[in-house]
Amino acid sequence: MKTNEIPERLAALRHFMEAKKLDAFIIPTTDAHLSEYPPKHWESRKWISGFTGSAGTAVVTKEKAGVWTDSRYFLQAADELKDTGFELFKMGQPGTPDMTDWIIEQTGQGATVGIDGMVYAASDAIALKNRLNAKGISLDSSFDPFTEIRADRPEIPKNRIFILPDDITGESVTSKIGRINARLKKLDADGLIIATLDTIAWTFNLRGNDVEYNPVAVAYAYVSENETVLFIDQVKLTGEVAGFYKERGIKIDDYHKIFEYVSRLPENSSVCVTGNKINYNLLLTIPASCKIVDVPSPVDLMKSVKNETELKGFRNAMVKDGVALVKFYMWLEKAVPTGEVAETDIEKKLREYRSRQDLFVGESFGTIAGYGTNGAIIHYHASPETCLKLQPEGLLLIDSGAQYKDGTTDITRTIALGEVSKQMKEDYTNVLKGHIALATAIFPEGTRGSQLDILARKTLWNNGLTYWHGTGHGIGHFLNVHEGPQNIRLEENPTPLQPGMVTSNEPGVYRANQYGIRIENMIVTREYNKTEEFGTFYNFETITLCPIDTRPIAVELLTAEEIKWINNYHKMVYDKLNNHLDKDEKIWLKDKTKPI
Repeated sequence: MKTNEIPERLAALRHFMEAKKLDAFIIPTTDAHLSEYPPKHWESRKWISGFTGSAGTAVVTKEKAGVWTDSRYFLQAADELKDTGFELFKMGQPGTPDMTDWIIEQTGQGATVGIDGMVYAASDAIALKNRLNAKGISLDSSFDPFTEIRADRPEIPKNRIFILPDDITGESVTSKIGRINARLKKLDADGLIIATLDTIAWTFNLRGNDVEYNPVAVAYAYVSENETVLFIDQVKLTGEVAGFYKERGIKIDDYHKIFEYVSRLPENSSVCVTGNKINYNLLLTIPASCKIVDVPSPVDLMKSVKNETELKGFRNAMVKDGVALVKFYMWLEKAVPTGEVAETDIEKKLREYRSRQDLFVGESFGTIAGYGTNGAIIHYHASPETCLKLQPEGLLLIDSGAQYKDGTTDITRTIALGEVSKQMKEDYTNVLKGHIALATAIFPEGTRGSQLDILARKTLWNNGLTYWHGTGHGIGHFLNVHEGPQNIRLEENPTPLQPGMVTSNEPGVYRANQYGIRIENMIVTREYNKTEEFGTFYNFETITLCPIDTRPIAVELLTAEEIKWINNYHKMVYDKLNNHLDKDEKIWLKDKTKPI
């Protein structure tokens, strides 16, 4: 991108705002489906600001412009927003103004703030409108300036979809729709509007490639006892796929027809929606006579609890990923001393080894490979401008994952490339202690992720250290690598952890301009024991299969129980992978998993 492009784009937006009599305009990261990673058609915040992180909101007023983002992106955003005309606002930090308060201060009574209601979550738009109205400021949600000011705007994708067979999903489309309708009855709702792409993919057992890393397709859906309709561009369907849905009584209609359909819902009917998972314009389309049942998505909860077939798929995917990672780390060990390996080579090599595995589809997110100082940038992505050459010293953080048709993977390892300092060893060990504390947690039914988060942080906190990202996110089954509704983080989330949920376990610590450390495995919630007196207790099964580097461990800081956990984990890794490796690979893995 040429350095002068962002100020030019900013000027074009302000010209649009002037013509429409708008005093401010807000550009979120999301698309019409509230996706974390939107198709390029909707990457408006990235285009207008130059900030490429996956989370953040841009605001433009007549005189000023800012981007609000979280701690994962502070270093990256500071760099990318330099000389663009956009100021960085660090969310959650003392002295950072709340975005809406800032807009109120910049505009004032009688002003009009614009948003595109197609890409704004309904719940967020309603909250924003109420706060602005209280200060005499209007909200207008009818604008999409990027149709006018972005000449090279990509089209909405039209890629073909495919059906995942029941022997991979473990449940038929008909069964899922039946379960959804049973849940709607309990909610006294006549129908459900589904707007989020991963939920549509799960419900209809479809997958696509409209979004980088996420195997989803752009669509909407309506589910009810009377009829189920999939709203999708019909060029995306082969005759076979169309026939599959027809046989199951599912209607297909054009993607944009969802608005007309919703506007004609029967009078006095009851419609189930989730306020933060439906765009504002679609919510406004629901007839005034309809009753709106706004609840957390019942389908998302169903999707998060994996069945035995899905869990078997995850375990198969872990073996394949583990084999690919053994080959990769063997290559890395030999290549680093040559001085010819750069951070950008890591993503290519990981893809090369993973792509040789059965049912490989692609990466599950952009690889984070940060050496030394770059490791401290939590969501770093190596580029030719920032790329470092690896040296046989210090720490390398690699966070990567793959999409296989039978499962999704997400793993982080921090590797000692040579000599490491005492501080590095202590930090690494304290992160590992937190990882083990969470991995070995036993907790009663009904426990939420926020109640367990302290386990991963306690040792770091004891040493005056912390990290600002979540400890664990849900992971989809050959779906989005970040999946709700459960998570493990400091912020409260009412969703309890349930057997079958797959979540990450990834504490870390980041010393700016020095290094970063993160250790991540995937864990499955499962039943631990059950008594009449105290009820049901759960624990976690760790399913990721890759050695944890023992070279940077300060063993004297570990308890006997922690050492036992590491040794048991490494025995499992060797036992599950060795039959898939050649002689040299077995020898290498045996060494990496030897007891400490």
